[in-house]
Amino acid sequence: MMLLKILFRNAFRNRLRSGLTILGITVAILAFGLLRTVIDAWYSGVEAASVSRLVTRNAISIIFPLPLAYNEKIRQIEGVKHVSYGNWFGGIYIDEKNFFANFCIEPRTYMTIYPEFVLSPAEKKAFLADRKGFIAGRKLAARFGWKIGDTVTLKGTIYPGNWDFVLRGLYRGRDETIDETQFLFHWDYLNETLKKVSPQRADQVGFYMISVARPDLTPDVALAVDKAFKNSLAETLTETEKAFNQGFIAMSGAIVTAIQMVSFVVVLIIMAVVANTMAMTTRERIGDYAVMKTMGFGGGAIAVMIFGESLVIALTGCIAGMALTYPAAAAFGHSLSNYFPIFLVSEETLWLDLLAAFLIAFCAAVIPTRHAIRVGIADGLRRIG
Repeated sequence: MMLLKILFRNAFRNRLRSGLTILGITVAILAFGLLRTVIDAWYSGVEAASVSRLVTRNAISIIFPLPLAYNEKIRQIEGVKHVSYGNWFGGIYIDEKNFFANFCIEPRTYMTIYPEFVLSPAEKKAFLADRKGFIAGRKLAARFGWKIGDTVTLKGTIYPGNWDFVLRGLYRGRDETIDETQFLFHWDYLNETLKKVSPQRADQVGFYMISVARPDLTPDVALAVDKAFKNSLAETLTETEKAFNQGFIAMSGAIVTAIQMVSFVVVLIIMAVVANTMAMTTRERIGDYAVMKTMGFGGGAIAVMIFGESLVIALTGCIAGMALTYPAAAAFGHSLSNYFPIFLVSEETLWLDLLAAFLIAFCAAVIPTRHAIRVGIADGLRRIG
């Protein structure tokens, strides 16, 4: 307890310098935490993916469709539990800046395969009964002020025209990692309209979602699906849901790498700042350390004093930065909810913050400690006064 009291007194002997250093560490840890949270948000879809789900798309590219007739063939493959299908719709609500994910799906099988999208029984019944009905995540509905029964019009881009939908349900995520900003409507509504205006585009889907009986069967089922349609006019590529989501992340891999590099550069910069502070502090206290040596204290005791002081400063700034990360992430996530529907500070980010603080404290104290231990008693005593 006495040692801890001494460390705190030493750390704040020069209050202005220590305060500014702690402020710098606080800002650095806050920036580091936010950048790591951005990376986590980028990979949120990958982390939320189920190990027992597969996605089948056209082997050439996801922009090429697959025949609806594949549905029954996939269903008959051994190990397949449920099959659903859908299309990316790409509709625009009022203005292009109001971006959100919107899909047409086969609702009954989709809700079975994705139980993490939770609807009340009444809302589910209303959605299934209304061909023009749609469900939306709670966050999406709150963003635009939609209420049950409202009519919402999307302007089609892939499928031209104005499309009217009626809100029949607001789904919530089973846990906080589930995206609550999606817009889901009946695939049949799209298909029936296409049969009238563009028959050649009807009876085609963008992808199939497959639920397997057991997670260990996913490799075998994926191979069986692709084998079933090999040498057909529309060959397939079947992969795990996680791999499918990672494919989209890979398109922006350079951006993610840049963010990761910036987050570590922030730590290096503040490490240099703390090292400068500790060097100045050690230089000022060479006389104190010389007196300690005359009293019989060895290099180990001096090292404990310097490293402890560095750790007190680093941890104080780290704790302040971690405390500020939560409100900052909430504000940041709210302003960027269009792009990051899941923006949560993870436990891993907090552990990385602490690791960064310990790394800063250790590296900043190494050279000052080495210098203080090597200075002779006579040289140190000359600096007193």
